[in-house]
Amino acid sequence: MDVPLYLRPRVDPPLASLLRAQTFLHSLVDALGSPLNVLLPEVVAENAARFRAVYRRHHLSGRVYFAHKANRSSALVRRLAAEDAAVGVDVASLAELRHALGCGVTGDRIMATGPKDAEFLWLAARVGATVNLDSPGELEHLADLVRRHGLGRVAVLVRLSGFESAAGRGATGTRLLSRRSRFGTPLGEARELLSALERHADAVDLTGVAYHLDTTGVEEKARALEQCVLFMDECRERQLAPRAVDIGGGFGVGYVADAEEWERWTTALSEAVLGVRPPLTWRGHGYGLRNEGGTVRGTAALYPAHRPTAGPGYLDELLSLPAPVLGRPAATLLLEHLHDLHIEPGRALVDQCGLTLARVLDVRPAGEGSGHHLVRLGMNAGDMSLEEHGVLVDPVLLPRGGPAEDEDAHEPVGVYLAGNLCLEADLITRRLVHLPRLPRAGDVLAFANTAGYAMDFHAHHAQRQPLARTVAVEPDGDSWRWCPDEDYWPLTHPGGTTA
Repeated sequence: MDVPLYLRPRVDPPLASLLRAQTFLHSLVDALGSPLNVLLPEVVAENAARFRAVYRRHHLSGRVYFAHKANRSSALVRRLAAEDAAVGVDVASLAELRHALGCGVTGDRIMATGPKDAEFLWLAARVGATVNLDSPGELEHLADLVRRHGLGRVAVLVRLSGFESAAGRGATGTRLLSRRSRFGTPLGEARELLSALERHADAVDLTGVAYHLDTTGVEEKARALEQCVLFMDECRERQLAPRAVDIGGGFGVGYVADAEEWERWTTALSEAVLGVRPPLTWRGHGYGLRNEGGTVRGTAALYPAHRPTAGPGYLDELLSLPAPVLGRPAATLLLEHLHDLHIEPGRALVDQCGLTLARVLDVRPAGEGSGHHLVRLGMNAGDMSLEEHGVLVDPVLLPRGGPAEDEDAHEPVGVYLAGNLCLEADLITRRLVHLPRLPRAGDVLAFANTAGYAMDFHAHHAQRQPLARTVAVEPDGDSWRWCPDEDYWPLTHPGGTTA
């Protein structure tokens, strides 16, 4: 038999301990249904502390804002509200702003980002949130609201884009061309933006500059940071006094534990696309790759699931990288100019914060002679959308009888995971997933590390299937406590007892 193409998840404590509590997890699914989201609120605070440690290493000040859109949980936001003022929340809608306030986050610790309507701008201004302006139009709209409703001056950041207009060369000597973003004011229009800020100085207080780049390229982000620092020099020449650079998110997460497994699987995908090995996916899906005359073409639309440097480590690398033009590390530029650093991690701040459980409903052969099986789960693709974001990682099999069964007595098996919707396209993953043995009805599959964008980002009520409930858990000696997500407060343990 060929060596199974595993993509086993990276699982750190305490998530690893939770996965070993198989009887507890089965009892939760039995009581609350499938699918079920399980969160570890304490981990989000630990992740925030790791980011803050990078700040201290580089002698920087500023705030870590949790990108709320990564997860709808109340428990996570409430746990962050209990942290000190160096931790805040980035909200991208009126509902997220109301939720953050209701979870105990004060207005001065909130950053309002994303597209904004009048109601969103009014409440943000009213509670003293910082508004991250996406365009000159938003600036005009906000200034008008402040004047018409007699509000105080609003702290604002201006988001910039279009850094390719002044791109230099990176450490490798290659020319840096930052990708365009639909967010922010192009750098080439900066003078008009500065004039508008001067005109509205009675309504807004420019406290910083921001950027948003949808890339894992550290050199692109270093270039954008440098351009923000230079732009702030121009601001000071015009008697404006911004003092912070907000570099957004995109710090990443490592999902797959073993680099060799990731390299072996991606190599095998190319071979399967070429037809030199059996397909690895449902109906030959290529994840963006295609065979053109015996040559692999296209780009794999996959998240780099094994990342040796991610999260706080990625931030540390970015701050240590010499700026392309000025030549000094990004952290040094910020220190020289006495600037604060703001970041907006979403996925990276909820790394290892939770998992999604799904009960196995049915197992049957996938096709005559394939040797594979189709496993139908009590969930659909909207309930656990790692693959929607290009993330490929194996679930963990939790047998119904617990871990006592000898797995060595079974052969690894390749399965396709299907959802509970009456749709051909409702596949939990389009690739062949290798498990240590064939699941049985009643077993549970645990998808690790789903708290960032996969747990509820695409959840829906299609065909009136139930949405996943969410619970918060924490260790309790040799066991675990739990409570509904909406009932978690930092002053109590899950279950309601006072801490």
